[in-house]
Amino acid sequence: MSTTTPPAGGNAGPLTGVRVLDFGRFIAGPFCAALLAEFGADVIRVERPEGAEDRFLMPVTDDGTGALYLQMNRNKRSLALDVTSDEGRAIVRRLLANTDVVVANLPPTTLRKMGLDYATLSAIKPDIILVNLSAYGQQGPWSTRPGFDSIGQVMCGGVYLSGEDGKPRRTQVNWVDHATATHAAFGTLLALMERNLSGRGQEVTGALLNTALSAHAQPLVEQHLVASNRQPAGNRGIFTNPGDLFETRDGWLVLQAVGNPLFRRLATLIDEPQWLEDPRFQDDEGRGAHGEELCERIAAWCAERTLDQALDALAEARIPSAPVLSPAQSLAHPQVQATGMLQPMTIPGLDKEALLATAPVNLSRTPGSLRRPPPRLGEHNEEILAELERAEQAG
Repeated sequence: MSTTTPPAGGNAGPLTGVRVLDFGRFIAGPFCAALLAEFGADVIRVERPEGAEDRFLMPVTDDGTGALYLQMNRNKRSLALDVTSDEGRAIVRRLLANTDVVVANLPPTTLRKMGLDYATLSAIKPDIILVNLSAYGQQGPWSTRPGFDSIGQVMCGGVYLSGEDGKPRRTQVNWVDHATATHAAFGTLLALMERNLSGRGQEVTGALLNTALSAHAQPLVEQHLVASNRQPAGNRGIFTNPGDLFETRDGWLVLQAVGNPLFRRLATLIDEPQWLEDPRFQDDEGRGAHGEELCERIAAWCAERTLDQALDALAEARIPSAPVLSPAQSLAHPQVQATGMLQPMTIPGLDKEALLATAPVNLSRTPGSLRRPPPRLGEHNEEILAELERAEQAG
């Protein structure tokens, strides 16, 4: 591992001593690097001197820095650098000599132009690890096309099956980006472990489309084997029922009963014992095919109750359910608060503390931590370049 600056504040994490150069943009690349940083890696975000485009989405600070940037770049240092200039390329090459991992989610031509393709990087430092994330993968006719989270959502079949009234529906949650980043962080750890054995680096690749195909594989397996040709069902369950969003007197909830034990408890709760003898409802497949009748009855049961009354009754019967919350309601919900996921952090340019989500995984002995606020553009230029000079003089 490289000699790096130890984490600022908090305990040393399991990745202390690992240096990462982060050339990622938006979510997939930056979130991968943020996960590594939270557990101790020294992550340097490299962006052009005027700031990258992802820095200014959903602006919240006095200088226009956005919420996306704050969340994806906690615990990192910032190096503002024109990597297309001779001076910038020279500085990157010098940094690479003391770098373990390079993270990038950039098109192949851009990677080569910046000298960040694996062939170039490994020629400079044979044990370096490149984490290379793309939209469509490394092969195929669309491999060079750009893309965002939504391309994975639509191409895996999920948006089609979530449609209603003849219109496909995608989610506003960037789950493809986040899952791709998490898989990439996992791949990075595997590559670091293997390097300890072989002394060699390698390229870790991931793609938005690949992530979505993995997450939505079950209906693809079924379609290939039995040509089920399932149709859109909106919020209602497709493979089993009952499962839908239901309106109460003062709000909405989600309810899902999978498997016979849960279905029996639900039928008892809403006083429909005849369901247990109905041949249509004897297994998940049958209930999936006849979900409309089941969901209509549950909708009527929910409509007679307040949200809390319905949720309390369902919880007592041990049936999975939860309220449909707006972002404001989510922040105020006691269970959301109890998770400790959203941690306050003082950030320059904000008149109150920001709440930043921590890594959604915890280690009992060496947990991750929020140690640094997301860096201002070029905040650590002098610090990083001074470290580089000292490392070169010592080496």
